[in-house]
Amino acid sequence: MKLLHIDTSILGDASASRTLSRAVVDQVTGRTPGIDVTYRDLAAYPISHLSGAALAGGNADGKHDQALQEDLALGGRALEEFLSADMVVIGVGFYNFGIPSQLKAWIDRIAVAGKTFRYTDKGPEGLAADKRIILTIARGGFYGPDSGRQSYEHAESYLRALFSFLGVTQLDVIAAEGMKVSAEQRERALSAAYDQIAALAA
Repeated sequence: MKLLHIDTSILGDASASRTLSRAVVDQVTGRTPGIDVTYRDLAAYPISHLSGAALAGGNADGKHDQALQEDLALGGRALEEFLSADMVVIGVGFYNFGIPSQLKAWIDRIAVAGKTFRYTDKGPEGLAADKRIILTIARGGFYGPDSGRQSYEHAESYLRALFSFLGVTQLDVIAAEGMKVSAEQRERALSAAYDQIAALAA
């Protein structure tokens, strides 16, 4: 079994989403000895945003300048890591109501027609149905269904739509809310998140 572990928060060791994603990976590897884990830190080692040159170069055979070759190679490795993974655990930073731009850059390299989805005469079809995705999200405020601010939440909602488009049907979300409200609320949110992680099916 192969697991791809991705972190996206820019906060380093102070990041709650990183702490939670690591707890998920520890839980999974503890239950599945011998699992092959690949780790990618998109904040420390970002993938460049998709450019017109990269998009055109990825669809063409021929020689490219060194910078474009390196960009295409990095994007290709990101795609291959995703394709080969049975499970993907993503620590999701939440900034200005959405995902970090570093995560969007990674998504643009793995959402590839003919690889993770395809167009048919009946509409688009996802090709990643064999994968399980687990998201750990830390949000400073409250954005749940009863918060009155759900319409501001564009990270979990976007990622659910994106992975559904890619065919994923096994998606779990561990969300810690109100992290900036108070120290007490932060502890309550983390405790609830750890309980969810402990209850994850093997």
